[in-house]
Amino acid sequence: MQALVLEPNRELHLRDITIDEPLGPHDVRIAIHNVGICGSDVHYYQHGRIGPFVVDAPMVLGHEAAGVIVEVGREVKNLKVGDRVCMEPGIPDPNSRATRLGLYNLDPAVRFWATPPYHGVLRPSVVHPANFTFKLPDNISFAEGAMVEPLAVGMHAAIKAQIKPGDLAVVMGAGTIGMVTALAALAGGCSRVVMTDIVDPKLELAAKLGPITPVNIAREKLSDVVSKMTDGWGADIVFEASGSSAAISSVFEPLAPAGHVVLIGMPGGPVPYDVVAAQVKEARVEHIFRYAHVYPRALALMGSGKIDVKPLITDRFAFKDSVKAFDFAVAMPPTSVKAQIEFPD
Repeated sequence: MQALVLEPNRELHLRDITIDEPLGPHDVRIAIHNVGICGSDVHYYQHGRIGPFVVDAPMVLGHEAAGVIVEVGREVKNLKVGDRVCMEPGIPDPNSRATRLGLYNLDPAVRFWATPPYHGVLRPSVVHPANFTFKLPDNISFAEGAMVEPLAVGMHAAIKAQIKPGDLAVVMGAGTIGMVTALAALAGGCSRVVMTDIVDPKLELAAKLGPITPVNIAREKLSDVVSKMTDGWGADIVFEASGSSAAISSVFEPLAPAGHVVLIGMPGGPVPYDVVAAQVKEARVEHIFRYAHVYPRALALMGSGKIDVKPLITDRFAFKDSVKAFDFAVAMPPTSVKAQIEFPD
């Protein structure tokens, strides 16, 4: 089949590749319709590695996907040919201790699309376990379905934050993950979100998504804005979604006493951590890695209209223009949030 293949020398080609994927009894075969371009895909393209994961053999990119089922295994009961679906890209070892404890996102043996040595889904079809394949609500498009994967990150963060109705949250970073985290926080019960960034077009878009107060930290001090909004008390929750070392080192400044910090963004290396600043507020700090048990909740919120991801899909490319799409994503303009690649019907 033709696929978007990243070569070990970091060249990107739309070319034929042979992938042996027999259909097992508990699997489904899916014709791919939409695939989002994730920051990790771009990072592999630019650098050939993320930490210990090194592209040392040809690898198909892409893990944010939706499509339609074209074949089902003989033991699959809950899905059928013609179902419109999205897919959770990480397949854990069902017998691992992490999976048995319900922490399958932390399984060291997880097989995650477009993470070496496993191929992604920028190709016409893929075989996937039915248990990690989810029907789209009738009112949700393929493009929205391909947004469930990044939304799941924000949902997982919101769950970890233990939101109480009426909480005020700060989200640091107005990229895709910051945007979906803000949407998840509002759906989870936050009365308002303060969104920070240094790029005005992204902040302007965020302000249109709901009760979100944009703060350009190049011009305003976040802690002053939050203090004014809360009569000096601080934010109940701070989500750090940028991965910026400067942002991570400042997460406790706008936080209320006994507030909750959730670290989402991944910095490039170790960052300063002010233990005393956390101690004097008795801050609770959570870390997240991907997500678990979230897809059905995300789809339910999208189907009900509580979460609308459509404004975040800003750029679309045809599959034949996949290399062009990635070159665009490497230097994405400030007005763009999520670029997707669409396959022909």
